[in-house]
Amino acid sequence: MSELIRKMGQVALPARNLDRAIAYYRDVLGLPYIWHNARLALFQVQETRLLIEIPEVPEFDHPGSVIYFDVADIEEAVRELEHRGVVFDDVPHHIGDLGDVAVWMTFFHDPEGNMLALQCERPI
Repeated sequence: MSELIRKMGQVALPARNLDRAIAYYRDVLGLPYIWHNARLALFQVQETRLLIEIPEVPEFDHPGSVIYFDVADIEEAVRELEHRGVVFDDVPHHIGDLGDVAVWMTFFHDPEGNMLALQCERPI
C-alpha cells in the first residue's frame, strides 16, 4: 500500500512584524532564507519550508504549533544560540527514551511569541 502523505511540505507561523521575524529566523537561527514579499517570508529547513506570515484573517492570528528543530548536539546549539541572543525558557533536559535513543529538548520563543524547541536524539 502506498503512503498518502509522504512528508511535511510546509509549516506556517504568524508574525506581527515581518522584518523582525525575518531577521530572527535568518540571522539568529540561521535558517536558509528563500524570499519574502510584503506579507510573508519563506525559509528552507531540509525538505520542509517554513512560512512566516502576517495573518490575513483573524482565524490565523494566534501563536502556532511548537516547531521542534533537530540538532546534533543540544548543548552546543544552546550555547551558539544564546550567543546570538536567544533566551531559553529552560535548560536541555531528558524527555524520554525511544527504543535505542534518548530524546532531549529545550524550549524558547521567537520575537513574535511562537514557541520553538530544539530536540536532540542521543544513542543510549
